[in-house]
Amino acid sequence: MPMARPKDGMRRYFSAALELFAILALVAVSRTVLAQPFYVTSGSMEPTLQIGDQLLATKFAYGYSRYSLPLALGPASDQRLFGRLPARGDVVLFNLPRDPREIYVKRVVGLPGDRVQLRDGIVWINGRKASVRPDGTAPLQAEDGSEMPAPRFIETLPGGREHTIFKTQRGGRLDDTDAFVVPPAHLFVLGDNRDDSLDSRVPAWEGGVGFVPVENLIGRADIVLGSWNTATTQRPFWSWLSGFRVSRFFSTII
Repeated sequence: MPMARPKDGMRRYFSAALELFAILALVAVSRTVLAQPFYVTSGSMEPTLQIGDQLLATKFAYGYSRYSLPLALGPASDQRLFGRLPARGDVVLFNLPRDPREIYVKRVVGLPGDRVQLRDGIVWINGRKASVRPDGTAPLQAEDGSEMPAPRFIETLPGGREHTIFKTQRGGRLDDTDAFVVPPAHLFVLGDNRDDSLDSRVPAWEGGVGFVPVENLIGRADIVLGSWNTATTQRPFWSWLSGFRVSRFFSTII
């Protein structure tokens, strides 16, 4: 039997290494240019998003900035490569302005130059009132896994975009605000769980989100890839499969 020559072994080694490098490069490029998965860990966007949802963020929707790259490598800039502004009502992922290591997901309500205010819990944009109508109740999940029925509403922003929100109380601290004028190259964002969301209503210097620079956008949340109720980990492990929310798999985010 002929013995393998050293050159043949080295050739196979380099070929395998090249294939592995190509796979890793393709994954890195796909996550940078096309889309990237993210995991929802809070209930601030309920009922639209639930704790345990895995999202797919479309990264080319708004173009690219340094936050499209691993470790946010690159120079700071108000301009995005192939940049486009979100539409009012888009659900977006972004690096938190006061701590870019954290990633938040919220809904865009105000665009650059908009005047946004909340009065008695209702959103007003440029003097136009968003319409809100009741839509029954739905389970509201706390981070400890407990659930309670909560009033659900359908909110229609000026321009016609509709989405569901939770509003569990009236007269909350953030139900009435001053008028916010959104600066150039910034966005005003809200959580759909209006009474339990840290968003643009709270300035960064108070520990909130404040206005979000367009540069900080990662992408648009378009699809729920999968969903698992994390509260099932408190039950016997043989029941954990019941935590998969199959009805949410591959569902479109509105």
